Amino acid sequence: MARPREYDDELRHRLIDTAGRLLADEGPAGLTTRRIATEVGTSTTAIYSLLGSKADLVRAMFVEGFERLAAALDAVPVDDDPGEHLVQLGFAYHDSAVASPHLYRVMFERPVPEFDPTADEVLLSLSTLQVLVDAVTRAAALGVVPDEPFEVALELWALVHGISAIAISGMAGPPERSRAHLERMMRAQVAGYAALRAAGGPTRV
Repeated sequence: MARPREYDDELRHRLIDTAGRLLADEGPAGLTTRRIATEVGTSTTAIYSLLGSKADLVRAMFVEGFERLAAALDAVPVDDDPGEHLVQLGFAYHDSAVASPHLYRVMFERPVPEFDPTADEVLLSLSTLQVLVDAVTRAAALGVVPDEPFEVALELWALVHGISAIAISGMAGPPERSRAHLERMMRAQVAGYAALRAAGGPTRV
């Protein structure tokens, strides 16, 4: 049976966002199909038709979060300055995180302990890191950062993730303040890498 016309992608996104907010506010106990349907103004049938079970709903939040992050990173144009490109990727990551904090928690904090991503979902999550690895590889080829793409990418990811997590918790002040912290730290980190590369600094064992 074809799903009703009103069960569209816009409704699916609203259901996922509402479920994420309820999970963030109330924990797993608040994540019931009836409650979600009531909040959105639809039926539980819509949830089962578009997403499936409660477990499927958590999975959908995980996937949606990484798909939004991937889209944000893909939208960053390659800059002639590879260091600037890394900074802009950091902004894209941060902005995606603070725009969907309820999904970001599902992606990285596992608020539903019984949820385990599939192998394909793990690959999706790692594909967002690969965007940064590729950008670092280009920067390394141009002598801007040490020629250790994965290690440098992981360090930059950790930096942006930390600032984003603090911003989501509300401990970094207004959004523009956390973004200013991020910019200062990213530019300092990239400049430090450039200085290390220029000085022929040590590589990791």
